[in-house]
Amino acid sequence: MMKRRIQLLLTIAFAGIMALHGEKFDIVIVGATPGGIMTAIEAARMGKSSVILERTGHIGGLPANGLGATDIATRGATTGLFSEFTEAIKQHYTDTYGAESQQVKDCSDGFHFEPSVAEKIFGDMIAAEGRLIDVRTMRQFNFSTGDIVMTDNGRRIASIRVIDRLTGKEEFYEGKIFVDATYEGDLGAAARVPFRIGREAAWEFDEPGAGRTYEYWKSTPAEGSTGEADNAVQAYNYRLCLTRDTTQLVPFFKPERYDRSEYESLVEDVWTGRHTWKAMRDVTPEMMERNRRHLLEGGERSITPWDSWGIEKLVTINTEPNGKTDANNQHAAFISTDLPEENWPWPTASWEWRDRFAQRLRDYTLGLFWFAATDTALPPQFRREIGKWGFSAQEYKDNGNFPRQVYVREGRRFEGMYFFTAKDALPVVEGGRPPVHATSITASHYALDSHAARKRETGRVHLDGFISYPTAVYTVPYGVIVPKEVENLLLPVPVSGSHIGFSTLRMEPCWMALGQAAGAAAAIAIDRATTVQKVPVKLLQQRLLDENATLIYFKDIRPGDPGFAEAQRLGLQGKIAGWSVEESGFTKKLHKK
Repeated sequence: MMKRRIQLLLTIAFAGIMALHGEKFDIVIVGATPGGIMTAIEAARMGKSSVILERTGHIGGLPANGLGATDIATRGATTGLFSEFTEAIKQHYTDTYGAESQQVKDCSDGFHFEPSVAEKIFGDMIAAEGRLIDVRTMRQFNFSTGDIVMTDNGRRIASIRVIDRLTGKEEFYEGKIFVDATYEGDLGAAARVPFRIGREAAWEFDEPGAGRTYEYWKSTPAEGSTGEADNAVQAYNYRLCLTRDTTQLVPFFKPERYDRSEYESLVEDVWTGRHTWKAMRDVTPEMMERNRRHLLEGGERSITPWDSWGIEKLVTINTEPNGKTDANNQHAAFISTDLPEENWPWPTASWEWRDRFAQRLRDYTLGLFWFAATDTALPPQFRREIGKWGFSAQEYKDNGNFPRQVYVREGRRFEGMYFFTAKDALPVVEGGRPPVHATSITASHYALDSHAARKRETGRVHLDGFISYPTAVYTVPYGVIVPKEVENLLLPVPVSGSHIGFSTLRMEPCWMALGQAAGAAAAIAIDRATTVQKVPVKLLQQRLLDENATLIYFKDIRPGDPGFAEAQRLGLQGKIAGWSVEESGFTKKLHKK
């Protein structure tokens, strides 16, 4: 009894300190990810002040750290502030190099960009809103209950505590609305919003690819798939900025912590042409031995069907301007830049643990390229191809030309007012649309896409968890960013959904759109003195339409066209023949079979 009383007194005292010394803003945003940045911009346009608290020394999240080939399947599906971002990217290259330049061609209408350019454009967009947005880097939120003060029986956030990483000093922030724009979901967890980690069973929500799953890349579940739930989180890697432009190339180098044994299985993959594409189902042992003989006799590259060669055996390459590339994990490889399993603790681990893993992943990645470029067990023609590549000397100059952030593909997934599953992204009937949500705050489109959850397993010809299933352009309801209980918190990045549902929402264009919606919702909640749960959705949608956001996708009616807003409203109301609207709208109950 006495212990509980002391704890209560300490909590009250701490709350008093925070209330006394906390800086006050309309909106407090944790995470300078694109979702957090767009939250602040939209709120500023509605007259609201915000502070963005970023742990690193740079803003922009993954697009400023190597993700330079924007992940979206239908480019016109997501507009609003995201379109302003891509238009600014294209304008930058046009102004800098000329309208007919190779750089403008390579920027692909603003959807491909260098990391430094992404950071610049985000900074320009913030600066355009004047003093209403305060960005503070090197601020760490440690997400323990001692770093947050809740009031109204845990229904409201009063203030949070962060650490200035440069000085070690504590800082306190008060806000009317708080926004979790972290990839991990740290603020929502501190506020005790229920969350999930890992994979749901295939039968919980009847989702393709759910649970433990083995399949050839872009194929169907294979032998060994059980569909059982587990705590596995899809793999993380670094999105790398590579180049073969000798004027800026930094050669691959051996990391201090190098373990050759981690990469040895790559040797046979290269000699035989083994991979995880579905074409491998028709490759015989004789064909793989033929590939080995071909390479031994001096053949320039693998002849195994669909096999990748050189740098593309390790990573997928996407072109960016100025001779740079966005290099992601090679989807069809057993050994690549992903590091499955070891990242599983990340979503709930301390920043001390996360920093250790980030260094471990960096060492692993550097070691992979060093092995591929130098190890004599590999064919010499393969090593020569790898040696043509390196890191860009023009990027990440303060971090050894290496990205500053891990690609956190999946952290905590919250259980909000609406729980997004695969069915929300899949057509109701073949060739049709997914369910149309009356409370939509953006359209979006990407595959159900999850990277491997486990390392290469002996005797397995697939990687567990690596899946991709096509979807159609879908709508995203407001409820995915709204917790059920906490009245002044929005979650535009660690949204509410299943592992498979989240695997399509987790793309930066979608996060930017959800951030814009969060900014508008926060401003409306402040103006109307109401909770985020009670924000009038139609009012929110009208604000988003005024800002040229797309809530339901029409191929032939685009923002700026006469009748665009009216077509959006009619579509969401289910008044267009042959379309149905998800009547549950705001809520979908979680259920288990």
